[in-house]
Amino acid sequence: MANIDVFDLGGQKVGSLELADEVFAPSEVNEALLWEAVKHYRASLRQGTAATKNRKLVSGSGKKLWKQKGTGRARVGSVRSPLWRHGGTVHGPQPRSYDYAFPKKKLLGALRSALAAKLQDGKLIVVESFELSEPKTKLYRQALNKLEAKKTALLVENSKELSPNVVLGARNLKGVELMLNNEVHPYDLLRYERAIFSRPALEQLQADLKKTVSKRRKAEVA
Repeated sequence: MANIDVFDLGGQKVGSLELADEVFAPSEVNEALLWEAVKHYRASLRQGTAATKNRKLVSGSGKKLWKQKGTGRARVGSVRSPLWRHGGTVHGPQPRSYDYAFPKKKLLGALRSALAAKLQDGKLIVVESFELSEPKTKLYRQALNKLEAKKTALLVENSKELSPNVVLGARNLKGVELMLNNEVHPYDLLRYERAIFSRPALEQLQADLKKTVSKRRKAEVA
């Protein structure tokens, strides 16, 4: 098993954390699975409100403009014909949902891949705690700079450890998002340059992912 250093918000090493091979093994990085997870996530974000009017919805009389034969002109039945200006649109987009089912096993597999990829790239940081003396944005910005997270960063805290001070101090930081460990999606890990976990958050997430891997392997053996 590999180890990762644990820092305080001053950038000083205060310990280490043992990482599970079931979660952070290099073989766990599956780029195709990551692509599927990101595609599903972005599809669920689409509003699906695009709409066009067909010949039933556009304004205009339905009266036949001239008789069918004898005029020498092309036959036409209505000014709402798709062939005419201001006529209806044929096969245009209609309001719909772009969301679709995505297996939970694949989602958890993609999450393991995203975590392993962050570790390989050296963009995974673990801190002992996100708690500071005061809930000030300036103090959290200074702390992130010391952790070399000067661009974008995802802060992941344990749901049981989250305090109002952390929420208040991090919410106005540009390019920074605070999230709970049970809400992390592979898209979030890939979207931000640095992923910064508190020790309790990573321990809990790692334990949950290890359980899913062991259950999968038992099912394969059975």
